[in-house]
Amino acid sequence: MRTRPLLLSFSLLAACHTAPPPLTGDRHWSFEDTPSGTLPQGWRVDATRRVGPLASWEVTTSKDAPSPSQALSLSYPNHKQYDSFNLCWTPAVQFGDGTLDVKLCARSGKEDQGGGLLWRAKGPDDYYVVRLNPLESNLRLYTVKDGNREMLASADVPAAVGQWHQLRVEHRGEHIRCAIDGRFVIDLSDATFPEPGGIGVWTKADAATDFDDLVVTGG
Repeated sequence: MRTRPLLLSFSLLAACHTAPPPLTGDRHWSFEDTPSGTLPQGWRVDATRRVGPLASWEVTTSKDAPSPSQALSLSYPNHKQYDSFNLCWTPAVQFGDGTLDVKLCARSGKEDQGGGLLWRAKGPDDYYVVRLNPLESNLRLYTVKDGNREMLASADVPAAVGQWHQLRVEHRGEHIRCAIDGRFVIDLSDATFPEPGGIGVWTKADAATDFDDLVVTGG
């Protein structure tokens, strides 16, 4: 007689922890409607291989933002740990197949510069990421699994601190294509993360970067 309520309780608990359905249609963040000094609703600050304090992320005024006058900014890294990755992301948007676009501008960094997009994230230790690095003048695609990063592809591209660039990812099934400023430079297949997951933006070590006009299209 006691098993029925217990099973019901487990069912209700499982329902409460069910992931949102995969995204269909478009989501666009221009960050204009987010109060300065805060994050968009449903977003969180995280880190992979965290050492020391988390970085400070917030929506701030950016006079040269592509959609004036605000951008999502890693304003203070708060550490210089080379192996730490800084994340600002949301699990509320579950991306499986579709496209992701963002504009980014590297502001500073001695150990590292620039940043990029993360997607199909299961958490702060498991996701895809493509990042642009002005220090190295390259665009690279990685998997991060159990906190360990593995490079899938790299392409030499021009980039500089203080310049805005546009990143685009197309991911359908196992097929991934990545573009910088409208030019596709990475094209491959990978099956590391087949299921939908969260989306967000990413930097490494002490890289301080602004992000604007994030558009995610599912389906």
